[in-house]
Amino acid sequence: MVRDADPGLTRWRRRRRARALLHRPLPAPPDALRRGPLRPGAFPSPLRSPRLAGLLGAALAVAFGICFVTGLISHLVQHPPAWFWWPSRPAGLYRFTQGLHVATGLATIPLLGAKLWAVTPRLYAWPPARSIAHAAERLAVAALVAAALFQVVSGVFNVARWYAPMPFFFTAGHYWVAWLAVGALLVHVGVKLPVARRADPGPRTRPGGLSRRGLFTAVGIGAGVVTAATVGQTVAPLQDLSVLAPRRPRDGPQGLPVNRTAAQAGVRAGPDHRLVVAGPGGSVTLGLADLAGLPQHTVRLPIACVEGWSATADWTGVRLRDLVALVGADPATATVDAESLQARGRYRASTVPPQHVGDPLTLVALRVNGGVLHPDHGYPARLIAPNRPGVLQTKWLARLTVRGGS
Repeated sequence: MVRDADPGLTRWRRRRRARALLHRPLPAPPDALRRGPLRPGAFPSPLRSPRLAGLLGAALAVAFGICFVTGLISHLVQHPPAWFWWPSRPAGLYRFTQGLHVATGLATIPLLGAKLWAVTPRLYAWPPARSIAHAAERLAVAALVAAALFQVVSGVFNVARWYAPMPFFFTAGHYWVAWLAVGALLVHVGVKLPVARRADPGPRTRPGGLSRRGLFTAVGIGAGVVTAATVGQTVAPLQDLSVLAPRRPRDGPQGLPVNRTAAQAGVRAGPDHRLVVAGPGGSVTLGLADLAGLPQHTVRLPIACVEGWSATADWTGVRLRDLVALVGADPATATVDAESLQARGRYRASTVPPQHVGDPLTLVALRVNGGVLHPDHGYPARLIAPNRPGVLQTKWLARLTVRGGS
């Protein structure tokens, strides 16, 4: 009688053969190809070391982690799944999280540059692949570098509102690659940080050159300069220092920046405009005189854009919850779909959840900073609500559809 082999032993042998195959040396490429950055001694700086690369990687992981969390918040606020809930207070929370997202992303530029400089010799290691396992590791690193560069470059393009080089919808591309970049970065740091801690730190300075401490100081100063030169687009007192900021809080009609003008949206509205409010109790049509005849309220709220800029203004208009009550709905439980006169566009409509509908700070605004809304700010009427991205503060309101609240 022949006994079956031990299944555990069989699996162990298979795994051993697989590991041997993965680590079997590959044929070496001809030395004639070892030119340019692949040649010996192409990167002579003694400041580069596994320890330096690991520490920079850890710092980069913290920065990317902040960007990932704040970016995820922004994505969920703009595209909320059924389980997601976003409060209306504090009114400036989104302003803070998105400002932090953009500021940290911009400050990452010198940090990422230093990290890539530190690992450049490893990117051009010879031979390019010693085994199948080594080739897979190199491909993973290439994916990490590509994802990190994509996030930083596309983020800068978005802040500058320069979409021509991006043949895709920025929000979707930036969101999905963020998962790849952060996941790959955390795995990479988890693998390499123990190696960096055990590694010989190498010489701390190069004779007549820059020390390692000086390098870290230079990277920190670079991040600080980038932040100071851009953060004024959301921190108004610093706007005079922010020479690289694409937006300034006080620039624009009525002292507010504008992303999309009425002309760009194809909107032409006059004093005969009507706003339709429909709900479970029927519908009403309100002209500008009707809206002005309802109780008016003035609130001081920021308008915060996904590009990182924000500005505070005094908005005057009708509380959204008062309009919801006109059509027989309970503002505490009602949801409102706001539609714009804008004929097309990804953000021509938005949904206002109950926590914002019932908040007394949420207005259908008719005036800003003491004057009638400029056409570029949404004349004749626009939505303004606390703790919402600017793309959801629908301009040129044409219709409000109330759901629920009965």
